[in-house]
Amino acid sequence: MNILGIDEAGRGSVLGPLVIAGVVVDKRKEAILDNMGVKDSKKLTPKRREVLSRKLKKMFEWDTVIYSAQDIDNMRAKGVNLNEIERKGMQELLLKLDCDKAIVDAVDVKPQRFEDKLKRATNVDVTAEHKADDKYIEVSAASIIAKQTRDDAIAEINKYFEDVGGIGSGYPSDPTTKKFLSNYTYSEMPGFVRKSWSTVAKLKDVQTTLI
Repeated sequence: MNILGIDEAGRGSVLGPLVIAGVVVDKRKEAILDNMGVKDSKKLTPKRREVLSRKLKKMFEWDTVIYSAQDIDNMRAKGVNLNEIERKGMQELLLKLDCDKAIVDAVDVKPQRFEDKLKRATNVDVTAEHKADDKYIEVSAASIIAKQTRDDAIAEINKYFEDVGGIGSGYPSDPTTKKFLSNYTYSEMPGFVRKSWSTVAKLKDVQTTLI
């Protein structure tokens, strides 16, 4: 049985892309992944994630859906919330990658609702659960590729801003990211900034008030 695991990285970030990854694993090879040390990407060091991501891409069928900051802002401006954006990306992978069953990390507070929507849209046997990246090794594998793909994107962006202290991890709580954002007015924000995030949008409100 071929099982497709799907997970995302960069959901809450104010900078850079949202990456959704899918990996198809023959159930008979789960033990191989376990022996490799595949687990939820948050439990791995950056170096180990990099090594495992490279190995997984060579060993299994996989793919990613990547939404840029501008993609996300444009969809949110049309009333599409983040859960729906992620569901759209997962649906794309479910339709693209051939599998007998799929397991996804649910982003909805009601996993069953999320699961039902995916099933109806794709006609694939889907299981959606919270913390699936920690429960199912196929989803762990997807989390590794998603996280590494996003980390690579952030590292590429960071190259251009190292002389001003870098951009940090991209998450709103990161002091380096906060400092980076403080260098710009709302209208000056680079294209890789999610302007629809409250962290950034409130700057627009403040500047409008000042005017």
